[in-house]
Amino acid sequence: MANKRLIVDPITRIEGHLRIEVEIDENNVIQKAYSSSTLWRGLETIVKNRDPRDAGFLMQRICGVCTYSHYRAGIEAVEDALGIVPPLNAKLTRSLMNQALFLHDHIIHFYHLHGLDWVDVVSALKADPAKASKEAFKYAKYPIAAGENDLKAVQDKVALFVKKGQLGPFANAYWGHETYKLTPEQNLIALSHYLKALEIQRELAKMMAIFGGKQPHPQSLTVGGVTCIMDLLDPSRMGEYLTIFKMAQNFVDNAYYADVLMAAKAFKTEPSVVQKRGVMNFMSHKEMQLNRSEFLFDTGIIINGDISKVYPINEDLITEEATHSWYKDNQPLHPYEGKTNPNYTGFVNRDTIGMDGKEIHSKSIDEKGKYSWIKSPRYDGKPMEVGPLAAVLVSYASGNKKIRKVVDEFLALSGLPVEALFTTLGRTAARMLQTKAIADNGLEAFTTLIENLKVDQETYTSYKIDKDKEYKGRFIGDVPRGMLSHWIRIKNGVVENYQAVVPSTWNAGPKDANGLIGPYESNLVGMKVADISQPLEIIRVIHSFDPCIACAVHVMDTKGNDLGVHKVDPIYGAIC
Repeated sequence: MANKRLIVDPITRIEGHLRIEVEIDENNVIQKAYSSSTLWRGLETIVKNRDPRDAGFLMQRICGVCTYSHYRAGIEAVEDALGIVPPLNAKLTRSLMNQALFLHDHIIHFYHLHGLDWVDVVSALKADPAKASKEAFKYAKYPIAAGENDLKAVQDKVALFVKKGQLGPFANAYWGHETYKLTPEQNLIALSHYLKALEIQRELAKMMAIFGGKQPHPQSLTVGGVTCIMDLLDPSRMGEYLTIFKMAQNFVDNAYYADVLMAAKAFKTEPSVVQKRGVMNFMSHKEMQLNRSEFLFDTGIIINGDISKVYPINEDLITEEATHSWYKDNQPLHPYEGKTNPNYTGFVNRDTIGMDGKEIHSKSIDEKGKYSWIKSPRYDGKPMEVGPLAAVLVSYASGNKKIRKVVDEFLALSGLPVEALFTTLGRTAARMLQTKAIADNGLEAFTTLIENLKVDQETYTSYKIDKDKEYKGRFIGDVPRGMLSHWIRIKNGVVENYQAVVPSTWNAGPKDANGLIGPYESNLVGMKVADISQPLEIIRVIHSFDPCIACAVHVMDTKGNDLGVHKVDPIYGAIC
């Protein structure tokens, strides 16, 4: 029998526009998978011929979630090009802002984006709150929002939604799917933390605003340093950061960690989340400065899942190609030479399977041609997975004591082997473990900053741009979704070329000229879908990467029509 094609479009509970198409055989096993981003990211074009000092402010508009990541990357790429070394106070302040971002981002991802792939909300309505409260103490010493009365209140609130026929954020899901493994009581615990996380994330957003001025799109980074010296010298502002950080520590220890541990024990026999699939090549870059010289996470590459050896990164071996991407230039190019010239070729018509499981005739990607706005990054010709799993694996394999401690403790408590990290369950756990490592160690940067400010209050390094010189520089670091790099060339005092190679480009890119597929596609191949009208397994795998496809914000009409006109009122500054 010929394979059938199943389309999941759009993938929801992510940032941006993502379409997944798979070919399944008569046993519902995925034989081929295709990842397609349907929105164009054109910021590299917009930033050309601009003052390089503005690059960070422009590039942070790539996304409404990863704003600080791209802002910092744009600033530090220019600093690298100009040979600027910011003062220690600036470096540590940027690190504290980065910690705020990671804590905020990872908690939101697990509870509000990925959590419902593990938690059956409707099942929680059948739970016994008293039993659920006792269950919560198996996974945390001081479980949050897990008293019998707390859990009963959560249950009543959601039951009221159901009675009114208004599930709100819990609508249109695959409740009752056979791959859900948590008991009703465990589902109720996680549901309670889902609601609590809505409160926590609001406070965590304030952490970024303390030093950044606002969140999203903070404003305090500048080429040469930071501008928030008044906040750094204000004990009340520093105290506010410390208070929120400790609140985050408590939530990570007594909710996030506990819930992932609970899920690990429940799902460790579910094939769709514990079978090893994917490219098995991992890459990450050092991140999260803790003091004058130490970083929390390490740099390196793991090949074929072999954690006995970590290889250094050779930046010259990084390329992007567009053989199956909607751009004109197909050849592999180093980001310094990268091009972003669109070449949209559209879709084809074919028989596919609708979301009701029945065959329909619809638009489908052309896998023999171009089928995504995402390029295909490669390292020495190899696809690489980036993200929290890569960061944890590289640091663990490098002998990083801080990371080994949190990983080994979790594996011991869950009863899972190290090999379990190379799975969808492991990827989800690794994001939590990265958060736990930050919560356990991040305040070292805070303490170092306080001590340094007593003797040194410098936050800025002066510089000048020589318009007669040409410069090139890059930022490489790890952000919540993995290794991010920005590459800039400066000529005549303006940006000559700019390329951003974002984590979701590494993970979500289409196959390359050699037919090699990337992490999204390879992690789907070989997986069985229990019910093709409810492809929860596909969504769970993709969500485990925390896609940020909205590192594409420039919408282009393929017929050249204007999609909208925005004018700034010269008097009031309002956008019309």
